[in-house]
Amino acid sequence: MDDVDISLVIPVYNEEESLPVLMAEIDDEMALHKNYEVIFIDDGSSDRSLKTLIGLKEKYPRIRVIKLRSRSGQTSAMDAGFRRARGNVVITMDADLQNDPADINKLLSELDEYDIVIGWRADREDTWVKRMSSRIANLVRNRITEEDIKDVGCTLKAYKREFLERVKLYNGMHRFLPTLFKMEGARVREVKVNHRPRRYGKSKYNIRNRLFNSIYDLLAVRWMKRRRLTYEIEEEF
Repeated sequence: MDDVDISLVIPVYNEEESLPVLMAEIDDEMALHKNYEVIFIDDGSSDRSLKTLIGLKEKYPRIRVIKLRSRSGQTSAMDAGFRRARGNVVITMDADLQNDPADINKLLSELDEYDIVIGWRADREDTWVKRMSSRIANLVRNRITEEDIKDVGCTLKAYKREFLERVKLYNGMHRFLPTLFKMEGARVREVKVNHRPRRYGKSKYNIRNRLFNSIYDLLAVRWMKRRRLTYEIEEEF
């Protein structure tokens, strides 16, 4: 394969029906980009997701498939993809078709001026419960981490690779990547993106695992922000 400029990193857990549709849309959207790869990370799926991905790889040679030994969570799946990505730009998105590949180039166009571009799902196509739990989670996370990010939970993001190499991830920390990158000096931009209703399967998240499971992570990020080293050397003799 040619040198890679753009790597798409997509965690997968039980999304066998969505995958062929998603890859066809990505292939159409990325037609103008010659040097890209699509890395799917199977996070211990119990359906036919892995077999589907292996079959798609025959049709789309840009696909790379990583299989985790057991279900390890979205942060682990992303980290596995980040570590194997070869592009100077890395894009993350969900496999459930709710992120729209048509927004990829919108994010890429902002990377001339910014280091991280994150999607903002201004018009959510979710149930009332899911929208409310997400809104509560955003408010709590922003209050505790002293941030103003409108949509913390949107997976559709574009990163310059150099910043991914500066941050070590821990379980659950994928939710706080914009904050962690800001601490490393990254310029972060939010842009409105399309959000589509789920077509297949069911959501893996609810108010419990969106909010209560992340309390420790929130406190850890707050501690990191307040305890980080911020000195400047004035002179050296």
